[in-house]
Amino acid sequence: MASGYFLTILTFTAMYISLALSLNILTGYAGQVSLGHAAFLGIGAYTSAVLTLRYEVPFWLAFLAAIVLTGLIGTILGLPSLRVRHDFLVLATMGINFVVVSVFKYVDFFGGAMGLVNIPAPSLFGITFRGGVPYLLLTTAYALFTLWICWYLSKTWSGLAFQTIRNDEEAAASLGVNPARYKIYAFGISAALAGGVGSLYAHFLGSVFPDNFVFVESIGMLSMVIFGGIGTLRGPIVGAILLRLIPELLRFIQDYRFTFYGALLVLMMLFQPMGLLGNDSWLWQHLTRWFRSSARSAKEDVR
Repeated sequence: MASGYFLTILTFTAMYISLALSLNILTGYAGQVSLGHAAFLGIGAYTSAVLTLRYEVPFWLAFLAAIVLTGLIGTILGLPSLRVRHDFLVLATMGINFVVVSVFKYVDFFGGAMGLVNIPAPSLFGITFRGGVPYLLLTTAYALFTLWICWYLSKTWSGLAFQTIRNDEEAAASLGVNPARYKIYAFGISAALAGGVGSLYAHFLGSVFPDNFVFVESIGMLSMVIFGGIGTLRGPIVGAILLRLIPELLRFIQDYRFTFYGALLVLMMLFQPMGLLGNDSWLWQHLTRWFRSSARSAKEDVR
């Protein structure tokens, strides 16, 4: 039982690593703060659930459809970012989250408040990914794929354009970068990757409900990105691992664990505003100096 519980926690952690990395493309790379990322998770989950339940589409096709459709919807929903910035963009993405959840809750096609249940487990070459180690490997593979996308973007012209827009939109435009185009790209890519997680999420649980994708979930995802170190590859991974595992490790103080969790975030904002492992964080600079010193010492010892 304990082993199954541990594997479940690791599986969810792998999914949230993918979510944090996908949000980091939008918020960390392109500087577009979003509090509606749970909506894209939900769109991917419901897309895959509806296709497999109502139309008996194989999981792998439903999975790809969830990525593509969520990416397209994310591109469309990203249009408000062209007209609003900063606090107003945060409010707009919050509104998107509430609207999407309301559609899931009040439209009968999506099962309403009762959600969708009995979602089939994925299968490939006779192997059924019904939880346990197989599903952990599946979600880990997707997390690695998301990490590769983020790394690849950071090395391309698009990644450079994202960072230029994040630092100064007017300067980016003066250098020939089209801020509107790249903002839409960021929304589309970020949403598409979250949609893939949504598909995995739905088939792992075997059911989806509107309350799985509420605004609080979006806050949690953004907290992971900020806590670990926004705009870096390592930050969202560390943030997702810690902020998924800490609440579980503190279950023995059930009534106070989320108080501790909130206090931890407040302290982080006060003393490490760039995140635990952000480029300008004290901890990251200290670790970097320590590694460099250790490497030099090891090289001198070899000589």
